[in-house]
Amino acid sequence: MNIKTKLFNSAITGLLLSASCMVSVANAAVIHWADWQSGTATEVLGEFVTNTSTVGITYTNNQGIAFLQTGTGIDYFNSTQSALLSPYTSSVVDNTPTASEMIALKNAGNQTLEFTESVANIVFSYVSLNGNGYSFDQDFDILSVGSVDGKSDGYWGAGTSYKNIVDNGDGTFDYQLLGTGEPHGTIQFKGAFDEVSWNSLSDENWNGFTIGIQGTSAEVDATISEPTTFAMFALGVMGLVFRRFTKKS
Repeated sequence: MNIKTKLFNSAITGLLLSASCMVSVANAAVIHWADWQSGTATEVLGEFVTNTSTVGITYTNNQGIAFLQTGTGIDYFNSTQSALLSPYTSSVVDNTPTASEMIALKNAGNQTLEFTESVANIVFSYVSLNGNGYSFDQDFDILSVGSVDGKSDGYWGAGTSYKNIVDNGDGTFDYQLLGTGEPHGTIQFKGAFDEVSWNSLSDENWNGFTIGIQGTSAEVDATISEPTTFAMFALGVMGLVFRRFTKKS
């Protein structure tokens, strides 16, 4: 390999690494977790506070909840735990859910989260989903589970989680979060959302959840555009370098 080839390879490698790093930064996220503020047996109000906006949250459950935590009580998320060990963090979610901010469920049935502004890339963290499951109207990715891939157990122990997709036969699908043992973990809904609905599949006293977002839809769109532009620029420069190199060779 001559000196020109080495220089060319070094230049290409540097540009590829730069583009890759920029895209990785876009994918990683510090999550804005819900601040649950008040509620009744059937409705809970809260908000997300992002870098540029405050987004209201309304949670509705006509079957009634088990209890609500608004920042006090037992920290079922073990939020002071190392992020490397937490069942709720991953390469997508950098920070654990806020301590003692949780809605606990007990009855089967439908429930809905509505937002005052479109939000992006919702994360949904759950506690002790044993003897029950959730069936969502949106597809999701399982990001992390307690006792799996080096993660510690959840507050109530170890378990597994998996997704089951049900074809309803009418062109719609249900996306079920199921598991064994004592599942604790985080799933993500990718995209922009004004609301999310799901069914608790069984009565169980109790299982709990909280939610977070990467940001508002407007904020996330703005964040993504910069590394995308850089990547296009890097590819263009690589093309020019390649043409100049081949001509001189």
